[in-house]
Amino acid sequence: MNQPFFSIIIPTYNRPERLESCLGAIAFLDYPRDRFEVIVVDDGSKTTLDGVVVPLKDRINIKLLRQENAGPAAARNKGASVAQGEFLAFTDDDCQPTADWLNQFAEGFKQNSEAMIGGKTINALDNNPFSAASQKLIDYLYEYYNPAKGKDAFFASNNIAMPADNFKALKGFDVSFPLAAAEDRDFCDRWNLAYPMLYIPKAQVNHYHSLSLVSFWKQHFGYGRGAFCFHQLRAKRVAKDLKVEPLSFYLDLLAYPFSQVGNQPKIFISSLFFLSQIANVSGFFWERFNLKSIKTV
Repeated sequence: MNQPFFSIIIPTYNRPERLESCLGAIAFLDYPRDRFEVIVVDDGSKTTLDGVVVPLKDRINIKLLRQENAGPAAARNKGASVAQGEFLAFTDDDCQPTADWLNQFAEGFKQNSEAMIGGKTINALDNNPFSAASQKLIDYLYEYYNPAKGKDAFFASNNIAMPADNFKALKGFDVSFPLAAAEDRDFCDRWNLAYPMLYIPKAQVNHYHSLSLVSFWKQHFGYGRGAFCFHQLRAKRVAKDLKVEPLSFYLDLLAYPFSQVGNQPKIFISSLFFLSQIANVSGFFWERFNLKSIKTV
């Protein structure tokens, strides 16, 4: 019996070295070469990526698309629009899938062929506390937003797979978000209204996302901006306000690092969690204020 055919879609922007490492890992996937394709979507990089992609054409079925800079949501949609696969698998250029990544997704679709499957993302930069804190935050959200706890599931867009037909039925990612933040949250929210979601932690990618204090703040400030846009869109879609998480959510969030294994000081990671929430709230109200300012001009 043939394995399902996957289209792996990778948005990329100005990170040729990271893309090369990502594609190198994909070239070593333990999956039949005639049962997957790779679609790289260049989101307006300053230099051509042919030198990264062309050398791999004799090893994997790969194509390179280009677009004017419009963000990863638009890039993912562009890749999906030409995909031949029965299933779509999304990752980012700073991720490296493990060898059995597609096999794990294929096993998941045997359980439920209509589901969006989310895999586990592992921080590959253990010595960077900001990268470690950022990934542990995602880990906490995966545990919190869990159907077993009565919550709608959430998966980040750097490690997901889904039926192509269902993706197209939902019209893909919403490209109206002003930056690369919360468009995956919005997509999961729409998916939860129509289809199931399934977590397969054995479907793993290693994430090489280097952060500093400044970029950590900017990232979570951006998440706050995206969260405001998400709230606005969801209120229109569902016709009711999104509930604010209870105080226990934030208390458990700050306590979470102390229950996890890692080589960074747990108190420091918890402090970065606290900082991330300040940045998130700041970004939320910055976006809200600026939207009102624009409307009154």
